[in-house]
Amino acid sequence: MISTVRGPVLSIGLDHAVIEVGGVGMAVHATPVTLAGLRRGEESRLWTSLIVREDSLTLYGFADAESRDLFVLLQTASGVGPRLALAALAVLSPDQLSHALADGNLTVLTQVPGIGKKSAERLILELRDKVGVVAGTVEPAVTADRGRVRTEVSEALVSLGFSVKQAEQSVESVLAAGNGDLDTAAVLRKALATLGPK
Repeated sequence: MISTVRGPVLSIGLDHAVIEVGGVGMAVHATPVTLAGLRRGEESRLWTSLIVREDSLTLYGFADAESRDLFVLLQTASGVGPRLALAALAVLSPDQLSHALADGNLTVLTQVPGIGKKSAERLILELRDKVGVVAGTVEPAVTADRGRVRTEVSEALVSLGFSVKQAEQSVESVLAAGNGDLDTAAVLRKALATLGPK
C-alpha cells in the first residue's frame, strides 16, 4: 500500500496532480480543495490510498490522514466506490462528514451529489459506530487574512476553469455571508457549492 507520496508537483489538473516521486511522475486524484493547496514546482506531501482494479491502479491523495482514512472507511459501506467517497470529501470537510455520520444527519449527507436519502440512511447505519474510530480530532484551520483568502480562492477557481468574474462573484458572496473570518479551504468549498460543477 502506498500511504504517502512526496515530491515536486509537476502539474495540476482539474481532478488530479502529478507528483514526481523518485524520478517517476505519479498521477494522484484529489478533491478541488486539496489541489488548491498545491503549487506547481513546489514539493508537497499527500496522504494516499491506492485502489487496485483488474485493469487499473488508481492513486487518491489527501491533505491529511483524517481525510484519507474517511475515504477508505466510506468504501466499506455497500454501494460506495472511490468516486462517491471522493465526492463526499469534496463537498464536506472531514469534521462535517464525521459528525454527519455520527449524528445521523441526513440533510448534510444528501448535499453530496450521488447520495440520496436512502443511501444516506444506509451510510449512517453501516458507519455510525465506525466513524469515531478513524476520524481523529480535526485541527481547526488557521484563519487567514481576508484579502489573501479572496485572492487564493479566486485563483483556485480560475485554475479549475471558471471565469475570473464567476470566481470573484462567488468568493465575494461567500465572504459576505460568512460569520467572521474563514480559512481558504472553507471558502473554496462553499464557493464551489454555489457555482456547481463546471
